[in-house]
Amino acid sequence: MGQLDSGNAAWILTSACLVFLMTPGVAFFYGGMVRAKAVLNMMMMEAAALSVTIIIWGLWGWSIAYAGHSIGGVFGDPATGFLLRDTMVAQDGVFTSASMNGNNYPASVDVGFQAAFAMITVALICGAIAERVKYSTWMIFVALWITFDYAPMAHMVWNGGLLSADGPISQAIGAAAHDFAGGTVVHINAAVAALIIVLIIGKRKGFGTEPMRPHNVPFVMLGAFLLWFGWFGFNAGSAFAANGAAGYAWVSTSLAAGAAMLGWGFTEKIRTGHYTAIGAASGIVAGLVAITPAADVVSPIWSIVLGAIAGIVTCFACSLKYKLGYDDSLDVVGVHGVGGLIGTVALGFFMQDTGLFCGGDWRQLVVQIVIALVAMAFSAVITTIIAFGLEKTVGWRVTQAQEIGGIDLADQGERAYDFAGTASSVIKEM
Repeated sequence: MGQLDSGNAAWILTSACLVFLMTPGVAFFYGGMVRAKAVLNMMMMEAAALSVTIIIWGLWGWSIAYAGHSIGGVFGDPATGFLLRDTMVAQDGVFTSASMNGNNYPASVDVGFQAAFAMITVALICGAIAERVKYSTWMIFVALWITFDYAPMAHMVWNGGLLSADGPISQAIGAAAHDFAGGTVVHINAAVAALIIVLIIGKRKGFGTEPMRPHNVPFVMLGAFLLWFGWFGFNAGSAFAANGAAGYAWVSTSLAAGAAMLGWGFTEKIRTGHYTAIGAASGIVAGLVAITPAADVVSPIWSIVLGAIAGIVTCFACSLKYKLGYDDSLDVVGVHGVGGLIGTVALGFFMQDTGLFCGGDWRQLVVQIVIALVAMAFSAVITTIIAFGLEKTVGWRVTQAQEIGGIDLADQGERAYDFAGTASSVIKEM
């Protein structure tokens, strides 16, 4: 092994913790947006995203994404790194990393960092299907989706596969595809998967005819703040070193988030007459999503422009579900799908030296559009197979009576706010 760079190792390990924190952040963000009768179920779904994902990642997910021999540029051999074989070794009775990566920190640190990315990606999906799906079905879905969708997508984009900078698509077009921290792998992927499941399982009872207001707006704001904080690990950590690129990614990330919050807020003020807290939280997340694929290669001014565009467009996009009739409960498609697509494609215009506006080369725009479309198609096909299979076997939905009474009581046997002492105590007595 090479000489350890302790600075890089410390930064990526810290970034892994920051990205891990994003999933609890999503739990608060989504948990506050649902009605009071579904908040525990939402937080439990996020807990499953953490727990099930790390088991799958340790078994074969890491191997499919990064450690295994590439098969067709689509996925890695799951057997090569099964149970982290050849990644972890025992020395004098203590397990450590078997090798260093290119930036001279232990490969074991990368396992944790990338596991946290897998966790947050699948965690995003459950916001679209809130208040109506079985917890047991969700856990099965997480295991299957990480295996057959997320890990192969990460391999294709970040491990020299089909959608990577040196992959066959980039070579054919003559421009290197760029996805710094997950415009395709995380946001477009999760949003398309969310939309597919929504279309398969159907709407909540009362969608479009009765109010379904957030029950705890401070939770939503707390979640947004935690996400902004965790996103520093998400984007700056994706420099894979404690260096200037990481520092700049911190700056561009915040510039875009701030601009998007303002863009959403001004749009909302014009449309409704108010600057809402929900809008501010959603705008922050939209900007963070949009800058994710571009944080290292767009200038400060284009970071601000990108964030502002994302804030404005996603504000309008979130209302499309009512016109088109799909029940994306917490706007996963509107924020993460549209925001991720904006960020991925806008690179073709704003990317330093190679973008259409900053380098005069149309090929960067073409390759960004192509990788976005391929990512959408892959996610749609794989998720349809998984979600449809689950619908026809174990089923997705709780009963209508359980949904009306509250999925917290139906699935968890508890209430989030048991002021009268009548929730879990009644379940126990029964």
